[in-house]
Amino acid sequence: MPKIRVNNVELSYEDNGSGKVLLLLHGLGSTKKDWDGQVPFFSKNYRVITLDLRGHGDSTKPKEDYGVHFMTEDVKAFLDALSITKATIAGFSMGGAVAFDFAVKHPDYLDNLVIVNSGPDFNNMGQIGEDLLNGRTKFLETKGLDALAKEISFNMFPEDSQVALRNEFEARCKQNDYDAYYNSFVTLMDWGLGEKLKDIKTRTLVVASDMDYTPISFKEDYVERMYDARLAVIKNSRHGVVIDQPEAFNEALQNFLNNG
Repeated sequence: MPKIRVNNVELSYEDNGSGKVLLLLHGLGSTKKDWDGQVPFFSKNYRVITLDLRGHGDSTKPKEDYGVHFMTEDVKAFLDALSITKATIAGFSMGGAVAFDFAVKHPDYLDNLVIVNSGPDFNNMGQIGEDLLNGRTKFLETKGLDALAKEISFNMFPEDSQVALRNEFEARCKQNDYDAYYNSFVTLMDWGLGEKLKDIKTRTLVVASDMDYTPISFKEDYVERMYDARLAVIKNSRHGVVIDQPEAFNEALQNFLNNG
């Protein structure tokens, strides 16, 4: 699996297909395998690139320098290293925060922006955010990463028909380095765009699941505050929509890209 060294870390990635670039960014504690349900579909018509963000998967796990800002600059340097000047960037959960941050700091690189079950202000989510930060931090410190991986995976894929998805995601989460996960999590929860959200002029698709951790109204609120954004709601889906409803997600994204 190829790697590119940028900003003192090596980023592991996969590069499939040809055409306009579709760069896919995974969620917290996961890897580029979040997008296994998208790569075969979109690589028929696009150059689809998935990568492990710093601290995740097969990429470098530094002792310090965590946070959305560092990941954003890694993505820019990564695109530069591949001589890519334009891309559609899609980010799921934490990857959505990185995509949002990238859209503010490096808009010239973007054809489109796609945000999946994420938000522009993890540091201003009210009680939901406080409960998540406090609850997950305490869980990590008292029960450990393996137990957290089991808990998160069950919450994302609780149905009897989702046992295989649950087990695969749990195994992926258990492979995390404790310090890398912890530092990625606490810095994510301290990140937010604030008023900079209105500066994003890139054409944007926001994808929301009907049973995500945050309600549809949360996404509707920030979509209304954006310059050129639309919302697609996927039914019968929880947080991991790219995994639990890949066909519906792929259709929503394809329609958005076709109507650009």
